[in-house]
Order: sequence, then structure tokens, then C-alpha cells
Amino acid sequence: MGLMKHVLLALLCAPTLAYADCPPPTERTAEHSALMGQLRSAENETQARDLNNALWAIWTTAPDAAAQAMLDEGMSRRASFDFLGAIKALDRLVVYCPQYPEGYNQRAFVHFLRQNYPAALRDLQRVLEMMPDHIGAASGLALTFIEMGRHDEGQAALRYALSLNPWLPERHALRPAPGDAETVPETEL
Repeated sequence: MGLMKHVLLALLCAPTLAYADCPPPTERTAEHSALMGQLRSAENETQARDLNNALWAIWTTAPDAAAQAMLDEGMSRRASFDFLGAIKALDRLVVYCPQYPEGYNQRAFVHFLRQNYPAALRDLQRVLEMMPDHIGAASGLALTFIEMGRHDEGQAALRYALSLNPWLPERHALRPAPGDAETVPETEL
């Protein structure tokens, strides 16, 4: 009976121990803040895309090698349409590093692709609680609301995402509010 007690105790403590092994997410850097400011004032779509890609490089850098391996596995499995494998890898990541927003964001993307919009919505809201200016999560939230038929919430989320990056490809889904002039940047030719 003593051995069984120790096994149960170890199983109950495992998630806590795993979390204790994950370092805290990297602090927001001056580089991140500068990129966000430059993105808001980007003059064209190409410049905005380059700045946005630099932000993604920051967001997809996990707190440690173990977390990075889980993130990379989840993203690789998603890219090869192994959505169940991607969910499993990303589930492990959010258990291991529950304070790392990108784990939830990538899992939300997989849920969205699987048309599991309520699960995507939960993960996107979690990302935005931790990192309110995560452009991918903000635009993902807009698209998720729209797919759920919650168009007013989708338009509000899209307006917020466009306040962060006015050159988002999703800008074409924005409907002008009654009485508003068109304010969405046009695509470069």
C-alpha cells in the first residue's frame, strides 16, 4: 500500500513539477516594443509583413529547449495536416509552460482549422489575457467570431487587430460601421 501511495502522489504532483521546470516566458523586449510601434505606422504592406514576421520570430521562441521542441512539433504536425498529433504536442506544451502564450495561440489555430471554434475561442482569449497586443491572436479571434456567426464581435475584434497592424490580410473582411468612411489600407500593386 505504501508504494501505491507514492505512485499516486507522484502522479498528482507531475503537472506541478513539469510547470516548475518551465522557465518564465521572456520579458517583453525593447525590440518587441519598437517593432509594434513601427508596425502601427508602416507605410506599405511589404514593410508591415517584414515587421510582422520579426514579431512572429519573437513569439515563436519558446522559454527553453523542451518547450521549443513541443512547439516545433505541434507546428510541424499542423503543417502536415496531422491535427490530432498537433493538438497532443500543443497540449503537452501548455501543461508544461502554461504562461507561454504561443502554445495556446498555436493550439487555437489547430482548433480553428478543425472547426472547433469554441475551443479556439477559449485559447485565443487566454493568449490575449497574457499578451493583449498579440496580433495573430487578435485576428484569429476576429475570424473565429465570424465563423461562429458572431459578426458584431468579429468586427470589433478585427478593428482591434487592425489597430495593431493596419496591413493585416484580414483587413478586407472589415465592414465599415454605418457612417464611417473606408479606412482600410489598399493592397500594394
